[in-house]
Amino acid sequence: MSLTILLILIAAALLARLLGRGRLRVPLLLVVSVLAVFWLQPATPIRRLDFWLPVATLTLAVLGWLLTVQPDQRWRRGNALAGGLVVGVVLLVALTRYLNLDGILTPSRPPQLHTVLIVLAALSLAGLALARWSQPQRGWLWVAFAALVGLLVVLKLPPLATTVSAGLRALASQDTSLASAGDLRWLGFSYLAFRLIHTIRDRQAGRLPDATLAEYLVYMMFFPALMAGPIDRLERFLKDLRAPQAPLEEDLLAAAPRLAVGLLRKFVLADTLGLVALGAANAPHLQSTAWAWVALYAYAFQIFFDFAGYSDIAIGAGRLLGIQLPENFNAPYRRSNLALFWNNWHMTLTQWFRAYFFNPLTRSLRRARHPLSTGATILLTQVSTMVLIGLWHGITWNFVLWGVWHGLGMFVQNRYSEWARPRMGWLESHPRLQQAVGVLNVLATFHFVALGWVWFALPTPALSLSVFKVLLGRL
Repeated sequence: MSLTILLILIAAALLARLLGRGRLRVPLLLVVSVLAVFWLQPATPIRRLDFWLPVATLTLAVLGWLLTVQPDQRWRRGNALAGGLVVGVVLLVALTRYLNLDGILTPSRPPQLHTVLIVLAALSLAGLALARWSQPQRGWLWVAFAALVGLLVVLKLPPLATTVSAGLRALASQDTSLASAGDLRWLGFSYLAFRLIHTIRDRQAGRLPDATLAEYLVYMMFFPALMAGPIDRLERFLKDLRAPQAPLEEDLLAAAPRLAVGLLRKFVLADTLGLVALGAANAPHLQSTAWAWVALYAYAFQIFFDFAGYSDIAIGAGRLLGIQLPENFNAPYRRSNLALFWNNWHMTLTQWFRAYFFNPLTRSLRRARHPLSTGATILLTQVSTMVLIGLWHGITWNFVLWGVWHGLGMFVQNRYSEWARPRMGWLESHPRLQQAVGVLNVLATFHFVALGWVWFALPTPALSLSVFKVLLGRL
């Protein structure tokens, strides 16, 4: 995302804060978030897809609300107004087709107005039918859960994404031979899917708070966190959304330093490191062990400053709007073991997988008729969790290997910690030696993580192995 786009988003957040007071706050946030979904959507080679993907985002968000809200909450007048507001904004975006505003609000010219009207009418009727006859039953919720996981697989698995792209190209009367996985550039779908799955699973567990349609949609599409997180929880988000806003000066004083740090991290540090960081372009040409380590260190810090910078900007922009988004990074490279690293790196993602996969799987294995040993349970849960986190980034062998790398590393660290804890108590009486051991643990953890980035940064196992050979001095 360019500096210009981020500055415009920050300005939009400030303007929404100034204008959105009292009862106008939620409707204005809803309008701005819907517009942001269209504006931030990247251009796609498939004709009109960059209009229909934001419509699909809105549709999924509304369906998520219909499936998780209590039936007696659906027919409140405010919900109908919020639905009408969303439809009205989409129609206004479609009308820009006739104002020669291509590339300003949408990447390309929207479809014909009559086509948009037909689609919106069909979606509205389907939504009304679902609101009238569906119940938040486990069957419907499991179908929705499976559909979201299926969509994630399609978008993340290149052969499936290419097949879908070819089908969409055929519908648009375009050359199907040019289809590629990169055609399906669906803005923020991964984060949207995680929020939807969170509300579905919490509804199944009976702990999802009631939310109006407008509140739910603002949560799903909150534009500061739309593309790069953090992954917030509905109950925490609603607490901020419904609370009286702090004085603007207070939020400005909190947001400004965070925004400045984020912009510095992203556009100065990360982009500078990107010039020499390890990647598919320079990896085949690495011949010097020293330069290979330089490239690896550069990548390790580039990915941190890039992602942490985006998180800072999202948190700062959210604070301008009176929303305190959760922290996502907390000095992860200064941690002394892998468990602590993952408790401080992309924390909201780690917490999401812990809550919705790791903990349920652990409980299930322990309650089984023939439970596994403690070591086997830890191995299975940690490796499978980290592999899933890898696959969330993309369904390739390298992301699987990256997940296995971290899963096995965490298992070894866990078993070693259990073995060493009763044997290393004497270190407490030698503070300097204890401090030195702590420094060595931090260095060891950092280098294990850094070497793992080789799998993450490169596209194929063969290229990754060749880089490992150079790093280890074996050309």
